[in-house]
Amino acid sequence: MSISSNDQEIPRPSPLQNRVTPWGSVIADAGRGMFLGNRGCLVDEAFKLATRRWRLRAWITCQLSYKGWWRPVMQPGVWTELFFLDDASALAAGHRPCGLCRRADYNHFVESWQAGQGLNRRPKVIEIDDVMHRERTRRDRSKVIDQADAEHLPDGVMIVDPTAGNTALILMDNRSAAWRASGYRKAGPRPDGIVEVLTPASSVSALSAGFVPQLHTSLAAALS
Repeated sequence: MSISSNDQEIPRPSPLQNRVTPWGSVIADAGRGMFLGNRGCLVDEAFKLATRRWRLRAWITCQLSYKGWWRPVMQPGVWTELFFLDDASALAAGHRPCGLCRRADYNHFVESWQAGQGLNRRPKVIEIDDVMHRERTRRDRSKVIDQADAEHLPDGVMIVDPTAGNTALILMDNRSAAWRASGYRKAGPRPDGIVEVLTPASSVSALSAGFVPQLHTSLAAALS
């Protein structure tokens, strides 16, 4: 596929660089995952990711389809489409459910986020986004990675594999499974002791307070 611009054909690379990892980085992978999302406009020329990795503090995850809306992907001047394996991956990267196309999930997340923070009122979305932005990235744009005892982390949290620093693990019950863009694999026991946590702190608290993420079907197979 290509598009026309100023009478020139712009070829579309395959795969596009629009898949988000639990570290929040954006890679090229042929899979698409369960969710779409965005952080604002990240493209200055069609199909090519610019050096910036966000334009907005509202990092969201959306349904892949909504009301039959359609748009060409990775075009300049509009928000850039990013894709996520599932909710756990998106939360780890610093995203939250969209308040428009995922209203029920959004409300559930906000209620759980409020409970996790011990607030006596429902927080405004701008307050949530400001906290999440501080929790997911430093001033040098590197990802914030916390430390915690694996025993006390809720299901759905993603951590750095203690035995392989370039691998992310999702925690479920007393098990864990390795993340990859096409799905989960290589299940094993839940790590012991202090681990590096990829999921931002307030999202960890929301999971502890009852938020139930939508998880990729490969996880059940990996854990079986």
